[in-house]
Amino acid sequence: MVTEELQKKQNHLEEYLKQLGSVVLAFSGGVDSTYLMHEARKVLGDRAMAVTMNLASVPEREVADAIEYCQEEGIRQEVVKMDQFKIEGFAENPANRCYLCKHFLFSSLKKIAEKEGFAHVIDGTNLNDASQYRPGLKALSELGIKSPLRHAGLYKADIRALSKEAGLPTWSKPSFACMATRFPYGETITEEKLSMVERAEDFLFDKGFKQFRVRLHEGNMARIEVLPEDLWKLFRLHDEVTRTFKALGFAYVTMDLQGYRMGSMDEVLPRPEDA
Repeated sequence: MVTEELQKKQNHLEEYLKQLGSVVLAFSGGVDSTYLMHEARKVLGDRAMAVTMNLASVPEREVADAIEYCQEEGIRQEVVKMDQFKIEGFAENPANRCYLCKHFLFSSLKKIAEKEGFAHVIDGTNLNDASQYRPGLKALSELGIKSPLRHAGLYKADIRALSKEAGLPTWSKPSFACMATRFPYGETITEEKLSMVERAEDFLFDKGFKQFRVRLHEGNMARIEVLPEDLWKLFRLHDEVTRTFKALGFAYVTMDLQGYRMGSMDEVLPRPEDA
């Protein structure tokens, strides 16, 4: 049930979108961007356009979901295939990789918006993102990208609740992140490694796991994170998981006993108070 406070946030969001006039949304098909697309379409109609980036760091199933949603809803969408390995620093994977990538990709989105006559580029950043290590937010700020969900004071839980109320299929969809986050900073990213991670995660998804990550270390070690309540399920499947992962190219297959958590690769970064 949507509370009065949450309804006020949604009203604020819709008023803000109305003020923007026309928007191009970086549309991944995830929880946040799907809800934002729904709202933008409701407020702006054809003055809201989706652009989906087909990238090496985005699983094919996610791109397919984004395309399917737009087709079903009759939303104008452009799918842009881009080579992330042309982004300076992406393959080398420094701690500010997300900044480098976001700056490149959203610069391209701004060009699309200008070409098509749209006033603003928007993204699905919410208030939870502001509390985590997100160097990409600096790039968005520099480029003048608008984040309506954050502007309206919406958290991830709010967006899920509003998505459920609106009947959106993504309201309970697991959180997704760029697959480059599966690599420790400094670990070289290659197409082969990205493919290994994608196929490993596809396997776990087919086995019924919903919220998880396969992190790759030292080029050939898999560190699997699943929800704490799914640790026993993963252990019971350890023989099949090990055989499958080794066939994909992993030499070692490990289970992280802490379980799934967002940004686990950031845990080794210096804390602000240590800097």
